[in-house]
Amino acid sequence: EVQLVESGGGLVQAGGSLRLSCAGSGFTDDDYSIGWFRQAPGKEREGLSCINTSDDYTYYADSVKGRFTISSDNAKTTVYLQMNNLKPEDTAVYYCAVGFGYSDYVKTHPHEYDYWGQGTQVTVSS
Repeated sequence: EVQLVESGGGLVQAGGSLRLSCAGSGFTDDDYSIGWFRQAPGKEREGLSCINTSDDYTYYADSVKGRFTISSDNAKTTVYLQMNNLKPEDTAVYYCAVGFGYSDYVKTHPHEYDYWGQGTQVTVSS
């Protein structure tokens, strides 16, 4: 059974930092994209940063480029999201997800992902 467990969310002041972790288990395929999404109230789920294990490509949304950094363990089943210079507009529920199957690009759309974590709340105060 595939499981994704996120941790590391919380309340932080604008300009501060947080590090999210996602521990994955039960993976049955070596080719997949794994990464981070977020969803704020009234907004669509947004892909933030993802890794493609097939080609080691990495994706960052424009909204987080230069502030957020994705990393993983050697097996690429645990991923991290280092979030620096946080802004109030970063407030959302953050999700980890995995989308199995080979691709020659990084999957960035929620519908391309098969399994999701439970989500962790990130709140940035001004």
